[in-house]
Amino acid sequence: MTTSDADTPASLEFWFDFGSNYSYLAMMRIEALAKQHAVAIAWKPFLLGPIFKSFGWSTSPFLLQKEKGNYVWTDMARQCEKYRLPWTQPTSFPRRALLPTRVALIGAEQIWIAAFCKRIMQLNFAQDQDVDRPDVIEEVLTSLGLPAKEVMDQAQSDDNKRHLHAQTQEALQRGVFGAPMFFVGGEMFWGNDRLEDALTLASRCRSQA
Repeated sequence: MTTSDADTPASLEFWFDFGSNYSYLAMMRIEALAKQHAVAIAWKPFLLGPIFKSFGWSTSPFLLQKEKGNYVWTDMARQCEKYRLPWTQPTSFPRRALLPTRVALIGAEQIWIAAFCKRIMQLNFAQDQDVDRPDVIEEVLTSLGLPAKEVMDQAQSDDNKRHLHAQTQEALQRGVFGAPMFFVGGEMFWGNDRLEDALTLASRCRSQA
């Protein structure tokens, strides 16, 4: 291993959807855990809706199958208690989150990406707020000390809209079928409960490089 290799952190791709309740759990945990493992996060916001449509589903499987949906809300309450996270079952699920996803795509390589994403998840799953409203997103951006109008204009640009479409298509082509999804090289891990496994592999790959 060269000195430059040793100084370069391993990387974990984090594919998430703001309407995904299990992405909420992962989002609130991943930054601290990645730091502990010396792993860099590649932020990959995408839209689950087109993925579900490719399976012939009109909405989340948690709504299509009543028994699964009932279980999920009980499980979320348990998991949030376990991780000491605030939780409010959203009155709208899956909640539309196109605008914040476009903004996250703009911020994917910026230092504010984690703070922005965590705030959107908190609004959705802790405060039960509509996260697809421009005024809500502008308020979040402003609270982070960002030029809200400039970021919003970039997010709503045709180039960025095409970028989000392409990223969602990439997710489909790579076999993503839910969220959160993590990639370490060609290895795929699905679900919040696989986050630690994915980070462990990423860290191991770096030590073996």
